[in-house]
Amino acid sequence: MVGDNTKIGTGLLALGCGFLFLGVLFLFDSTLLALGDVLFLTGLTLTIGVSRTMRFFAKPDRLRGMVSFFGGIVLVMLRWPVIGMICQLYGLIYLFGQFFPIVAQSLENIPVIGEILRMPAIENFFSSFGKSTQGDRRAPV
Repeated sequence: MVGDNTKIGTGLLALGCGFLFLGVLFLFDSTLLALGDVLFLTGLTLTIGVSRTMRFFAKPDRLRGMVSFFGGIVLVMLRWPVIGMICQLYGLIYLFGQFFPIVAQSLENIPVIGEILRMPAIENFFSSFGKSTQGDRRAPV
């Protein structure tokens, strides 16, 4: 059973991604980007819980991604949206790169998207994220 916080968090995550998309679409509008950042972080915290969020960001091997991601948020709020989004994108890939193969594997069952994701070049691209030494593929949270 999915709890109410998880449902609300998922909605906030979707809204955050939507506002980030609109902020980029409207030529890096810093207000939309800042609102998207706040909604994304709030949604992430509500979806996976406060303690798991703190554990996820507190791991020492993710320090570079965390500094880049949160530094990008600060730059966006200081009205440097292009540089801030570049920093955020680097931090996002560094922090959440292990999720990309899991998401791609889940999307392979969707008719049109699945055919695109099964193309060899795209399949190799997504499999390059999140390589682990054990060979198992699980979410890093």
